[in-house]
Amino acid sequence: MTDVVSLAAELVGIESTTGSEGTVVDYVSRWLVARGWNVTLQEVTRGRSNIWATRSGGDNGVTYSTHLDTVPPFVPPRLEGTRLFGRGSADAKGIAAAMMVAADRLVTGGEKRVGVLFVVGEEKGSDGARAANNLRAKSRFLINGEPTENKLASGAKGSLRATIRTRGKEAHSAYPHLGRSAIEPLIELLPSLRKLPLPKDPVLGETTVNIGTIKGGTEANIIPAHAESEIMFRLAGDVEPIKKMVLDWAKDIADVEFGSHIPAQKFATVPGFETGPVAYTSDIPLLSNWGEPLLFGPGSIHVAHTPDEYIDVEALRASVDTYEKLARTLLAR
Repeated sequence: MTDVVSLAAELVGIESTTGSEGTVVDYVSRWLVARGWNVTLQEVTRGRSNIWATRSGGDNGVTYSTHLDTVPPFVPPRLEGTRLFGRGSADAKGIAAAMMVAADRLVTGGEKRVGVLFVVGEEKGSDGARAANNLRAKSRFLINGEPTENKLASGAKGSLRATIRTRGKEAHSAYPHLGRSAIEPLIELLPSLRKLPLPKDPVLGETTVNIGTIKGGTEANIIPAHAESEIMFRLAGDVEPIKKMVLDWAKDIADVEFGSHIPAQKFATVPGFETGPVAYTSDIPLLSNWGEPLLFGPGSIHVAHTPDEYIDVEALRASVDTYEKLARTLLAR
């Protein structure tokens, strides 16, 4: 059987930041074909494809799924002690490797009601998952992979992006009374975000908000006519009350443009498996046609997207056993 740590290192060693996943897709496809899997490549954009692999046609009891793209920049793999470092080691190439080994182990043991779905683009818009939901798959359960520290996620927060824009009037900075700054009302408004009565959920916890970017003005000697800030909410409940709250908060001061939204979700759990909620989003809401969703994976989200991203090799190896046990438990239902 393939050593999951070696396979994870191979995947981490292939640069595949969002938009440049072609090489890793080719590697994973060849690995699966060489082991007898029926592989379908679904082109998402030119040179970028999702991978759907089965052993019994389109009917699967369980489908393992995660993403093959990473955030930039590329960080090559290195093994130090009990940790495999590198971009994607935790999010989510280590997970992909564990799923590949677990799925192949199931097939070797005679269980063919299993498939894998590896998508592109999760880190930037999830175009791969959106496309994958159009595939004619029949799956009872979807085991999606994100770094959950080897716990079955009981739920995941949703997300809402919003852009807050203020407008002013340009003038020479030596004569400020002739203009009106767009930046000043924005920087006065943003701190009051912390005073909004954001809702809580007994499973998912608190709704939170992050001020991600601030942009404005053109030169120091020009009164700025435009300013904007991008903010993101991590939702513990319904999005509509948050939208209303933001519109009331910005009323008469700023314009609000809402962006992408992923709803908060509660997931199926299985007796005998440790559980806990996560605060981030996944592709699960966009894969509604792939069966009842579960979320599980080795690694910690706390180190994902960082220069020192890593996964513990023992946790990685243990996750292969858990993925296999989880699939067998679900298939026995």
